[in-house]
Amino acid sequence: MVVEPAEARPRPPLIGVVGLMLGIFLAALDGEIIGTALPTVVGDLGGLEHLSWALTAYLLTSAATTPLWGRLGDLYGRKGAYQWAVVLFLVGSVLSGLAQDMGQLVAFRGLQGIGAGGLMVGALSVIGVLVPADDRARVQSVIGVLMPIAFVGGPLLGGLLTERLSWRWAFYVNLPIGMFALLAVGVGVRLRTERVRAPFDWAGVALLTTGITALTLVGTWGGVAYSWTSPQLLGAAAVAVVALAWFVRTELRAPGPLIPPALFRDRNFTVAQVLGFLIGAVMVALVGYLPQYLQFVQGASPTAGGMLLLPLMLGMMATQLVTARLMGRPGGERRYPLLGGALAFAGAALLLLLDTGTPVALVSGLTAVAGVGIGLLMQSTLLTSMGAVPPRDMGAAMGVVTLLRSIGGSLGMAVLGAVYTARLTGSLAERLGADDAGRLTGGGGLTPSALAGLPAELRDAVGAAVAGGLHGTVAGAVLLAAVATAVACLARPSRAPGPVGTGAPAGPRVEAGA
Repeated sequence: MVVEPAEARPRPPLIGVVGLMLGIFLAALDGEIIGTALPTVVGDLGGLEHLSWALTAYLLTSAATTPLWGRLGDLYGRKGAYQWAVVLFLVGSVLSGLAQDMGQLVAFRGLQGIGAGGLMVGALSVIGVLVPADDRARVQSVIGVLMPIAFVGGPLLGGLLTERLSWRWAFYVNLPIGMFALLAVGVGVRLRTERVRAPFDWAGVALLTTGITALTLVGTWGGVAYSWTSPQLLGAAAVAVVALAWFVRTELRAPGPLIPPALFRDRNFTVAQVLGFLIGAVMVALVGYLPQYLQFVQGASPTAGGMLLLPLMLGMMATQLVTARLMGRPGGERRYPLLGGALAFAGAALLLLLDTGTPVALVSGLTAVAGVGIGLLMQSTLLTSMGAVPPRDMGAAMGVVTLLRSIGGSLGMAVLGAVYTARLTGSLAERLGADDAGRLTGGGGLTPSALAGLPAELRDAVGAAVAGGLHGTVAGAVLLAAVATAVACLARPSRAPGPVGTGAPAGPRVEAGA
């Protein structure tokens, strides 16, 4: 056994780091690229009633397997776990592209989601133990740039491939990127890690999978497929509560827990996870519903609407680059999450000023403030989480980080989306009458292109209703950002300078194979 501190590790080859980055990029890109292709997919394959499941199957399996991949990496080797996740993701991508009906597509998207669950957590856990602490901030800053690029570029690329080639290429495009990632990691990553000898926590896997599945269904179905007070939603919520409570009880007693409870003994780690959950909800809500306002109220095309959100994305990118370099200063674990929460609160509050007469340039510019705050919170909480855990638990920790952000985004989109829909339909009913409002919004006929052909009175009513719906969503984001700011006050500032991540003990490094 050779003990080697994290700071003494040689810098990894660039090609290995690039391979890990590509996995993270694939996970983020695939969540965005398919959306613009789905209308064409349904037109080709039929099965409109299964459309939501093409998204839900991927979301369910990726969320449910995220902690599992992290723990598998800790127990049996992180590099191998990451490579298997890439392989499963690529197999699912190819099969999805070959699907001949919606049933096949849903099944293959589920398989693709299983692989996707290991892409982000696998790459982050390898980076957490492979990259020296003084280089980790630079690597994380690059990740901070890749994510907004995927968010903006995904829909544009999906539309381009669908129009110029076929919707199937929205899946096939993963192949060259994924194959290069496999080759790069195989050649460039030489990871020597301690394999933990412990019984695998199958009970924890079953309970967590059940809880996450039920919780994801609540977020996906709520206010869309079923009302929030329906027996189906209440039953799913009850299953989620019971399964997750039982999971916590099981983890406290398991000899080899899926998510080690000891992770949450560190106050900063626990605070970072709460902040990750909250900011995931804020980000997804703003990115999901601002385009509605830009297209219905400002008259922007889908492509132009995406471009108008560039200040939001650029604010996130620039801030994550800077934050990664500042987090090593004393007090960074508390200072930057607190600043991020305050800026996210201010940025969301500014968006309450938007109405039907706001100049489009001002709308676009105002989003930058929220982007800066979101970027600060995302980057600072990720680096705090990495620095708070020992290398032997890095996979489990990154699984928790990814899982809570995903759940926060899913529930934020569902709950705040329900607020948006309720305010929009209520406003239309008040202005036009319930019957006319129902005819206007029924059957999915209310689209930005269809709006242009309606009388001015109807256009004005829709514009005011969409603006009112956005105000409800943004008010929810303001509340969540305020809670995040309060939670950030609970973090403990570091007492000594140094790169983020040096506070966690670096366990013995034992040759266990790549």
